[in-house]
Amino acid sequence: MSKNIGNYLHQEMDNSAATDHIQHRTKIVATVGPACDTYDKLLGLVKAGVNVFRLNFSHGSHEDKKKIIDHIRKINASEPYNISILGDLQGPKLRVGEIENNALPVKEGDILTLTNEKLVGTMEKIFVSYPNLAGDVVIGNTIMIDDGKIEVVVQEITPAGDVKVRVKLGGIISSKKGLNLPDTKISLPALTEKDLIDLDFILEEKLDWVALSFVRRTDDIIGIKKIIHDRNSKSKVIAKIEMPEALENIREIILESDGIMVARGDLGVEVPIEKVPLIQRQIIRKCLHRGKPVIVATQMMESMIDRVKPNRSESTDVANAVLEGADAVMLSGETATGMHPALVVETMRKIIIEAEKSEYRYNREEDIRPLPHSPTFISDAVCLTAAKLAESTNADALIGMTQSGYTAFKLSTYRPKSQLFIFTKEKSLVNQLSLSWGVRAFFYDEEQSLDEIIADQIKILKERGFLRSGEVVVNTGSTPVQLHLPTNTIKVSVVE
Repeated sequence: MSKNIGNYLHQEMDNSAATDHIQHRTKIVATVGPACDTYDKLLGLVKAGVNVFRLNFSHGSHEDKKKIIDHIRKINASEPYNISILGDLQGPKLRVGEIENNALPVKEGDILTLTNEKLVGTMEKIFVSYPNLAGDVVIGNTIMIDDGKIEVVVQEITPAGDVKVRVKLGGIISSKKGLNLPDTKISLPALTEKDLIDLDFILEEKLDWVALSFVRRTDDIIGIKKIIHDRNSKSKVIAKIEMPEALENIREIILESDGIMVARGDLGVEVPIEKVPLIQRQIIRKCLHRGKPVIVATQMMESMIDRVKPNRSESTDVANAVLEGADAVMLSGETATGMHPALVVETMRKIIIEAEKSEYRYNREEDIRPLPHSPTFISDAVCLTAAKLAESTNADALIGMTQSGYTAFKLSTYRPKSQLFIFTKEKSLVNQLSLSWGVRAFFYDEEQSLDEIIADQIKILKERGFLRSGEVVVNTGSTPVQLHLPTNTIKVSVVE
């Protein structure tokens, strides 16, 4: 038996705080910004329900990010939480340049010229930060400016490399607004020069997750994973789905990634807006089948940036993401720059808890069968059986062990009604698994007999207030223990 249980729960002294934090099974990701970047404010968000903090590398300096990282690590070291940190790379964000007087009114039928020549934009010419624009677009392609508020159509590609466009949907073009090319396969690399510098910082700081923006194909994921591997880093990669080309390759991208983000901001500009709800649902379903955590992001509770209550449609949006089976829902400006960051998180948590009471969830285990041709078929079947056994015995806890994270992701995929606890000897996984639905992870590196390990884990959970005498527990593991085989064993116990 373990001689030092405290080592495995790193100072989980406030049992009520620890148990409160597992009431919501769908996790909450919150973006850090000026509204919540102090230690006390970050701790307040955690107590309100945050499981993962997102650092947006489109804004702020590395020095500022380092302070935030240190604050979060201090929370993890001194409070009963395992908060994960997600570094979100900017990616090849296309923008227009400076605009004269920061406002250029355009109307339907106007002809504009987009150029790579650096200048202040007028009706004559507008600079765009995309050197391959003339080579990638063709006549008839649509170009969106400022999240689709302005829509133009390519009319001519000049010998000088400029692109003439006709305004289809007018408005006011402001400086530095984003550019979207929904009809065009852009040739920019997935990792820009800035991204490579930011990635170096992320790996140096050993962040848990890295989100790659504007993923188009599996090569994008393979490329960043090679850099991570070459640095001997344990960071895991999330593919942000926001491009039509990614949807064409979605199965392969899900298989290659460690997790997926449905980034509805740019996605809602790049594809017809009416298609986004079903795309979201289909991506979540595919991630469930592959045991990959999936985040639903963007504008979930945006009205609470300056209000104390969300719109009815926003509360429905959050609830629907829960019912569809998302592992996590994400807040952006609501916590980064909003007036009531903690209140937003608390409100989202209440919506999640209410939605999770429903029996009408998509993600039922009978829909997610192990695939006979999969190399992990046997362990997948064992995990499914454990989840079903936990339900049929009305077990109070389902406990798994993992070294790679796979068993944790798989048990989570089956969405057990029991509390889900994961023990791992891989320290990096303890925080990473905070992104996965329902998972609470603990560091544990004992290698005894399987019976002794299971008894030890139950004792740890009982001493920390997660289990009580007489409760039913279902454990998964592998035997012989020393061979570290995929999950091959199930045991049912009653807590003494």
